[in-house]
Amino acid sequence: MLNDGEKGAVLQRDKETYAIVPHLPLGLITPAQLRKIADVAEKYKTTALKITSAARIAMVGLREEDIDSAWRDLDMNPGAAIGLCVRSIKACPGNTLCRLGQQDALTMGTELDTRYHGLELPGKLKMGVSGCPNQCAETSVKDLGLVGKAKGWTILVGGNAASRARIGTTLCEDLSSEEALATSARVIAYFKENAKKGERMGRFMDRVGFETFKTAVLAG
Repeated sequence: MLNDGEKGAVLQRDKETYAIVPHLPLGLITPAQLRKIADVAEKYKTTALKITSAARIAMVGLREEDIDSAWRDLDMNPGAAIGLCVRSIKACPGNTLCRLGQQDALTMGTELDTRYHGLELPGKLKMGVSGCPNQCAETSVKDLGLVGKAKGWTILVGGNAASRARIGTTLCEDLSSEEALATSARVIAYFKENAKKGERMGRFMDRVGFETFKTAVLAG
């Protein structure tokens, strides 16, 4: 039996089959990738295909002996679906595709995904990037969230939708894309260096104090 995450597989409730989750950055997928996922699902007789809250497609019900072959057929990287790491970067269409978008959420989300997806941390961390205050990427319940407004990016920290739900706290506003990326880098670095194992961003902020947190990450 595989350990959770080994070979990119997650043991299911039946304790016999596994799910694999290909990485689809920002939930963007090509027709060719969709066809490949469908073909692999049919070939290995998966139980279900589930679009997840992280905008990925979980392939559920694989037998252990089929996992390696399924990944070879997919020719896609695994998504960071479990573990203490940057799990997912969720982004709305932003001003690239949506008439309401005020900032380019897809470009920002792609850069964050390239830099941080799967990065090991003391606790799991989820990100959201919304191109306008409607927050279609559920930014207020992410550990690190960016919200696009007319004057630039607002950064929220400490949100989550776990058993003890929490709304993110505004860290700073009116940032350029370059400033938003630099601030995000300092937030992640400070969290990585100082959080306890298993601690989410919000609990970490509660422990050290928001003003201490804010001073540390904005000082650079």
